[in-house]
This record gives sequence, C-alpha cells and structure tokens, in this order.
Amino acid sequence: MRLDQYISDLLYRYECVILPGFGAFLTQYQPARIHESTDAFYPPSKLLSFNRQLQSNDGLLADHIAKAKDVSYAEALDSIRSYTRFLEHELEAGKNILIEAVGSLSMDQNKISFEPTAQNNYLTESFGLSHFVQPAVNRSPEQVEEVITSEPEPLLFTPTKQRPVYLRYAAIGLVAIGLASFGGLKIYESGVKEHNYVQTQDAKDRVQNSIQEATFVINPLPSLEVNLPKYQGKYHIIAGAFREEANAHKKVAQLQAQGFEARLLGKNKYGLHQVSYESHSERLDALRALRIIKNSNNKDAWLLVKQFN
Repeated sequence: MRLDQYISDLLYRYECVILPGFGAFLTQYQPARIHESTDAFYPPSKLLSFNRQLQSNDGLLADHIAKAKDVSYAEALDSIRSYTRFLEHELEAGKNILIEAVGSLSMDQNKISFEPTAQNNYLTESFGLSHFVQPAVNRSPEQVEEVITSEPEPLLFTPTKQRPVYLRYAAIGLVAIGLASFGGLKIYESGVKEHNYVQTQDAKDRVQNSIQEATFVINPLPSLEVNLPKYQGKYHIIAGAFREEANAHKKVAQLQAQGFEARLLGKNKYGLHQVSYESHSERLDALRALRIIKNSNNKDAWLLVKQFN
C-alpha cells in the first residue's frame, strides 16, 4: 500500500511528518529568490529535507490515515509498517524510490539520499504563485554614460505683462486696511479680557465680604439627661463565668433584656469573665435577691463579696 498522498497532504500543514521506523520529512521556510544564471524568480516556499534519525512514532501519520480511510488506529499502523518494509527492501536492492509529490529516495553505502521534487510548493501562503523568468536589462556603456552625465534642461521663465501702477497701489491699500482691522480686533479682545478680569475680581471681593460679615445663629439643643445605673456595693450575685469574653457580653445582654442590672465584673484569678445579675451594698438585701433568683431564674447563682472600682 502506497502512502505517498497521505505524506504529501500532511506536509502542507506540518513542518515534520514522521514515517515511524524509517525517518522524517522536514520543511523549512525559504524566502523568495532569484536564480542568477537563469534569471528565474521563485516565490516563497518550504524547503523539503529528510532526516533518518527521527523514527519515533508521534501518531500524526497513523491518525491521519485512520481518519482518511475510516479504519482503526491499529490498522493504520499496520499499513505504515508494510510501507516501511517495502521502502527498506527496495533501497537495499539498489533501487531509487519515487514518493509522488514529495521526492526520490536512494541508498549509497548504507546512507539514504533524498532529492525533493520541484513540482509542489508546500507553503500555503504562496498557493497559486509560480516562478517566472525576467531577462536582465542590458545597457551599453554609451547609454549608461549618457544617463549619468545628462543634465536637466533649463527652466524657461517668460515674464508676464507688467500690471498698471494704480493696481499695485490698490493692493497695498487693501493690505493696510486688513492689518488695521486685525490690529483693532486684537485691541478690542484685549479690552474685553481686561474688563472681564476686573468684573471677576470685584465679584470675588463681594462674596468674600459677605461671608466675613455673615452672622451664624445656632439654636442651642435641649440638654439630654441620661440616668446610668450605679453599681454600688461589694455584694454581687453571680450568673456565671465564661472563658470567652464574647460569651460573657452575650450573657449580660440576655440578663439586661430580662430586667436585671447585669454587668461584666472582669476576670477572676482563673482567667474567667464573671457576669453578675446585680450588686448590693447591704448583705441582707443581697441574700434576699439571691434567694429570689435561685428560685425563679438560676439555681446555680451564688454570691461574691468583693469591692470593685
């Protein structure tokens, strides 16, 4: 099975097409050129070469054959192996092998030589462009000397008929009127700018004087009386002690919502934040309140005797 067409198709799109177990066809961009001996102009193209060292399968050719022939990848690999065995056999027999639209292969002293074809240009940007021959333009020494030494013809100037004197005076008068008008316009603009500046400064001075003379009257606000609870006494009914200060504040808010004069007493010697229901200056009042709280709210409440600032 010949794989020439599949190799040729891939060379239009890729710079390297590997024939697994045999070698790789490589392309390299070549700019437009001129053949000096034939005067032929060639468009940009891809220069095609062959490298025997690149034989590892990259899957490109096998995948392309599998899709083009609608066969499995394994069947495509079998086709490639058969083709490479054919190439090796023909080259060892001393034959030249032509891969259509790609080039010819031959073997000399166990070394494969490759000669690319000149028919196909694998650079897609040059599609439709072909080479052409344009003979060089030959000039004789006399023609070259004539081109170099020839002088340009002199420019002939024919004076026109002189105009009457009164027309020149009329033109001078128009120019003078124009200059006078332009000067008057500039003087007028300068006067307008100066007038506007004076008016602006006067307006600013008036505003500044008005601000300085203005009297601001602020009606006094009624005094606000706030009655804060006075935490007096050294007898405190404790609701609990908390490791986290945030939990202690939450407990204070809870008790205040229930009507108690709760507050945060600070840390004890164990590093716990203590919260009290209320505080009393008299011991009997504190014991009475503790009994009521134990019966109605918290049986674990207890009495702390300590003076706080």
